[in-house]
Amino acid sequence: MARFVLFGPGFAGSRITHALQREGWQVDAISRTTPDETTGAALAQASHILSTVPPGENGEDPVLASHGEAIGRLPWIGYLSSTGVYGGTKGAWVDESAALTGRRGGRIAADLAWQRIGARVFRLPGIYGPGRSIFERLRAGQAHRVNLPGQVFSRIHVDDIARGVLAAMRQGPAGAYNLADDLPTPQNAVVEHGCELLGLPLPPLRALDELDLSPAARAFYGENRRVANGKAKRLLGWRPLYPTYREGLRAILQSVAPARPQQSTRVRTQLGFPFGR
Repeated sequence: MARFVLFGPGFAGSRITHALQREGWQVDAISRTTPDETTGAALAQASHILSTVPPGENGEDPVLASHGEAIGRLPWIGYLSSTGVYGGTKGAWVDESAALTGRRGGRIAADLAWQRIGARVFRLPGIYGPGRSIFERLRAGQAHRVNLPGQVFSRIHVDDIARGVLAAMRQGPAGAYNLADDLPTPQNAVVEHGCELLGLPLPPLRALDELDLSPAARAFYGENRRVANGKAKRLLGWRPLYPTYREGLRAILQSVAPARPQQSTRVRTQLGFPFGR
């Protein structure tokens, strides 16, 4: 039986696990509480490995630091990185050939370290899906429309990440791949479409300085880029099931019964494990 080791059964990791299991794979999910001997035994039997675990505060990748030698011997290696490695581009398109000038040096170092051992490195923009979308923020009164003309972002539905990983297991060389949808869009457009689908009033349009945002949220609005996905399409044969936020949000709304409003919270708790994306 094909054997897959997943480091970090978080939001994306759990969806990848489910997709692999549907195709008959045995998946060993490794969290930060998994004993080292269990991890070592799983790696000894694995044919494929994927890490969703971000680097630590010191920039060191914890998975490579602990298991890099064993991982480097495997025939297929994958890693979930971030399009944040590109930094802001003032709204210009960016592909995998661009310089890595992002503000998160640890993320860049980890991205390059995984590439050096022959990994397929999947660079991801903002991830959304059931239990983690604009709907939860709108219902909680936490969504914002920010007055930032010209600001655009790329995003990816969590199930399209799983589809990208499986596509790369079937074909395509090692290297970096952007997995993003086809329509980079201002965040305000996503908020407005979410309001339309839920029948809610629009949040007021406000200046960024008026909002009490966390440093991470403020940094999100500090970047502006369009992420090109052509390499993944050409070399992996991947196509997003949800090519824009419109299809993705519609599918989420249809999958979550409105009569059970607490379902979204439960899904986020189950899938939002902090050890991995």
